[in-house]
Amino acid sequence: MTTTLSWGNASEILAAAGVPDNPEYYAHFSDPNVQAVLTIPLRVQKVWEANDAKGWADIFTEDGGALVEDRQLVGRAAIQAYMEEAFQRFPFKGSRVTGSTLFVNFITDDVALLVTNGGTLVGGQTELPPEQEVRNTWVIVRRAEGELSLFSHQSSPIKG
Repeated sequence: MTTTLSWGNASEILAAAGVPDNPEYYAHFSDPNVQAVLTIPLRVQKVWEANDAKGWADIFTEDGGALVEDRQLVGRAAIQAYMEEAFQRFPFKGSRVTGSTLFVNFITDDVALLVTNGGTLVGGQTELPPEQEVRNTWVIVRRAEGELSLFSHQSSPIKG
């Protein structure tokens, strides 16, 4: 399905969030709505690198959920509390996340499903070892043009 509504301009969404634009990240996608959806992982990468638990939680809807380390976290407060603790220990402390897009599908005019490959770089790693690769599933909602939030995020290991 394609959406009939505008999801916003990727460069403007990133600027409003204080995230540097990265056109290379979404260069393979010409649809401006897909580019807007892809601002969510770029926002996540920025706050994760800063170990900013509140920033990560704020990307979610108020009732959003994340599966982290076999824990299903529901709501911004639970996500923030868990990540405040997690960012103080290995493997999250000082880590950063990376990824690439596999596909984006608009479920409705206001809901997109994004699937990415990626993982968490730890201890100064610059390349992701195969055993740390994950497949991420993101459910992203559009509240208004340019106002996108993460409703659900799940990471699953690709290799055991």
